[in-house]
Amino acid sequence: MAFLEMQGLSSRYGAQEVLSDIDLSIQQGEVVALIGPSGSGKSTLLRTLIGLTPPHRGRLILEGEPLRYEDRASLRKARDRFAIVFQQYNLFQNMTALRNVAIAPEIVKKRPRGDVEREAAQLLERVGLGAKLDAYPDELSGGQQQRVAIARALAQHPAILLLDEVTAALDPELVTEVLDTIRKLADEGMTMIVVSHEMGFVREVARRVVFMDRGRIVESGTPEEIFDRPQTDRLKDFCARILKH
Repeated sequence: MAFLEMQGLSSRYGAQEVLSDIDLSIQQGEVVALIGPSGSGKSTLLRTLIGLTPPHRGRLILEGEPLRYEDRASLRKARDRFAIVFQQYNLFQNMTALRNVAIAPEIVKKRPRGDVEREAAQLLERVGLGAKLDAYPDELSGGQQQRVAIARALAQHPAILLLDEVTAALDPELVTEVLDTIRKLADEGMTMIVVSHEMGFVREVARRVVFMDRGRIVESGTPEEIFDRPQTDRLKDFCARILKH
């Protein structure tokens, strides 16, 4: 049985369908990369999984249990099991890195402050920021702030980590430190769905690559199959354009 199963998953904004009949299975520990042109539905799929854009059709089954986004208890469970990191860091500017990571488990989960701060310190060490516990966001580089955001997501103990173009807002020289953090998580067996335009990174880290266009999955396969042996004209055209650069 798949760890996560999407069956005919569809979402819309108003009357416009932005995701259409997504069928996708993900195994525990797998890193799946979503690629495709802007507006193809990649980020919308992540937002749908976490309930920010609830599906209007289809089924989502996590660890053998259907998630029903119209049911408040089921939606809470979905948000307990998924954690998302966006392009923008969205850190609390008046809090240290440690408090940014610890605040949600303390307030939302009602866990003791001492316990969550010890865990937050361990998570910041895990993403290479053990020396920055007391630093405020404006004292950190963009790459360091994004790593705090990743640690904050990990503090939720997610079953699946969703990463939405987490390097897109960074200066080029800061991209590597964030990608190295994601590589480490992949090596540790974290299940991840990654939206990225860093094709070299996708080829290296992803076990499977899903190419999307116009809200649909066009092709899915290993990095070698997608980049070296595309089957559809649409993917061939996409690869011809992006791999020139």
